[in-house]
Amino acid sequence: MTFFSIFFALLIEQLKPLRADNPVYAGARALAARLEASFNAGQAQHGRLAWGLMIAAFTVPVAVLYWITLKLGPLFVLLLNIAVVYLTLGFRHYSHFFTSIQLALNSGDEATARALLGEWIKRDTTGMEASEVARIAVERALVTTHRNVFGVFFWILTPLGPIGAVMYRVAEYLARIWNEPRTAEREEFGRFAAKAFYLIDWIPVRLTAAAFAVVGNFEDAIYAWRNFAGRWQDEAIGILLSTGGGAMGIRLGAPVENAADVIPVDATTVDSVNIETETPFGEEASSRALQSTVGLVWRALLLWMLLVLLLSIAKWLG
Repeated sequence: MTFFSIFFALLIEQLKPLRADNPVYAGARALAARLEASFNAGQAQHGRLAWGLMIAAFTVPVAVLYWITLKLGPLFVLLLNIAVVYLTLGFRHYSHFFTSIQLALNSGDEATARALLGEWIKRDTTGMEASEVARIAVERALVTTHRNVFGVFFWILTPLGPIGAVMYRVAEYLARIWNEPRTAEREEFGRFAAKAFYLIDWIPVRLTAAAFAVVGNFEDAIYAWRNFAGRWQDEAIGILLSTGGGAMGIRLGAPVENAADVIPVDATTVDSVNIETETPFGEEASSRALQSTVGLVWRALLLWMLLVLLLSIAKWLG
């Protein structure tokens, strides 16, 4: 049943992508902002309380609906799962930026590519070379795909089902929004959200990296994972980018002063102790790297779907 939930949700999203300004996301943004305004007094315990209230506000209603659908029958559980996966996935939220950047680079229109990247990552991209634009687009796509797709897959496969998927996406949003921009008050308030998401994402991020390695260049991916993931302050970002870059044979990583451009979260900066932050093997990122990223992501998605199908069959036979 989980396989069909994910399959139909992906199919619906391809036909009718969920808008980023939909009412559910708008409500989450409004509630997160209100909780921060009400609870943020510059202390970590206030962040813990606000985080718990935000998670409960979204997971408790889903838990009640899940309990009701279990009583009503498998069809209602399937419909609820499809709705939750559709709302929590973000496979198409960023693909238009990525595709447009790829087309612009292929046509030699670097100015348009820089403008699109700047709009996507909300950073100044003036003066960036084409290789840097391509590299940052690839890095952003790998991390976003994990957080918007594969992380959701993992948690909906757990016994928590749709509750886990909702918890994961809300926790990811809070870890991101409550740690940017960097102010003294927000640093303390958002500290718990970042730590909580690190724990929630610990297993999923490693499964995603393993999938990248399996469907890409396995040997280089594992080598990069073991030797270069620690060069990022954010362990999860390091694992994803080093493994993804190794799987595609592309040099990923950024100088310390530009590292925050990949994902606008404080913890994603590269370890300042390491001056040389690029992997020493692989090609420089180019428009071809974007095409390689598309292939890697789709192969990883097919691998995940195969695993979900096998687990669903095993559960049904059991």
